[in-house]
Amino acid sequence: MNVMNRSIYVTLLGMILVGLLAVAGCVDDTRQGPDATPTVPATPSELTLTDGFGRSVTVPVPVETVLCSGSGCIRYLVYLQGEDLIAGVDSIEKEGRSPEGRPYALVHGDWLKDLPLFGEFRGKDDPEKVIGIGPDLVFKTGSTGTAYGTSGAEADTLHDKTGIPVVAFPYGSLRNEAEKVEMYDGLRVMGEAIGREDRAEEVIAYIEATMADLERRTGDIPAEERKRVYIGGVSSAGAHGIISTEPAYPPFLWVHADNIASGLGTAHVDVAKEALVDWDPEYIFIDAGTLQMDNEGAIGQLKTDPALRGLSAVNEGNVYGVLPYNFYNVNYETVFADAYFIGKVLYPDRFEDIDPEEKADEIFAFFVGEPVFDDMNSGFGGIGFSRIPV
Repeated sequence: MNVMNRSIYVTLLGMILVGLLAVAGCVDDTRQGPDATPTVPATPSELTLTDGFGRSVTVPVPVETVLCSGSGCIRYLVYLQGEDLIAGVDSIEKEGRSPEGRPYALVHGDWLKDLPLFGEFRGKDDPEKVIGIGPDLVFKTGSTGTAYGTSGAEADTLHDKTGIPVVAFPYGSLRNEAEKVEMYDGLRVMGEAIGREDRAEEVIAYIEATMADLERRTGDIPAEERKRVYIGGVSSAGAHGIISTEPAYPPFLWVHADNIASGLGTAHVDVAKEALVDWDPEYIFIDAGTLQMDNEGAIGQLKTDPALRGLSAVNEGNVYGVLPYNFYNVNYETVFADAYFIGKVLYPDRFEDIDPEEKADEIFAFFVGEPVFDDMNSGFGGIGFSRIPV
């Protein structure tokens, strides 16, 4: 082979080798065999969400520590099984209550009270204490339309003073559709912030299924066959006597009882004793929270007031105790437990498969993690879910 041919040969061979190496490199980069390293998308370090007041809030991902400000805020976090994130508490968790009407506190109160204090109860936050604890975010809630509610402006103020993200929302309720939307939105935004969206949907589905079950059992009762009922001694920012009631008391709505006070709106009210005597309900239910008053509260009044002693429910032995559910805002697990007991009293044939105490513990375990009916009821003299002799 002459020199020129050898040179051409070497050049061609070199080009072929380079081409083969390039192809091999491309194949190696794109292989999907067992030894290939998969491409992993980067985990976002923050999330921007819209809270219950339409505020855009950016929170870290994942959230590792939170504070819960306002009445009922910790309760919702416990519903979402996020209590492990709590880094501090307000004054009511430090003080506790006796008797204790908050199922979540019966389960978690011993360790919650040992956490750092960040402010007074009902949303009176201390920005310096919040900064000192340094949570990843603050949740803030309260009942709309009350002195204990919150707002987007309050959330902005706390954020401006601390530099910490504040996710705020109305507490909502199950009294009407508008407030139910607020409640569900609050659970969902809280779940989104801490990565517990699935649990939020599970809680909402459980609530809907429970209300549907009560409706299935009692929805077809004709209006003329519905029992005429009254709930007295209802707790509202403290204990009250017999004239304290709820015109939109959810357990009565769900079991289709005829609440004699239903024409007075949806908010808590005090009725005139004379009106109660005139209405003369067939059944009276007493919120056990009334026992925190002197002389047994509403129960003592039924025993000693001559006008009240003439009520049909008193004379016929149709006075029953239910567990208090207004205890640092609404304890929905207690509301549902009360509904099954009331249904059993009024319409026993439609609740023949229900043991109210067992049902209460099933409900408590779902919402707060443990069956605490006995613990809660014993704190209120054991009158919950029982006939009260007056």
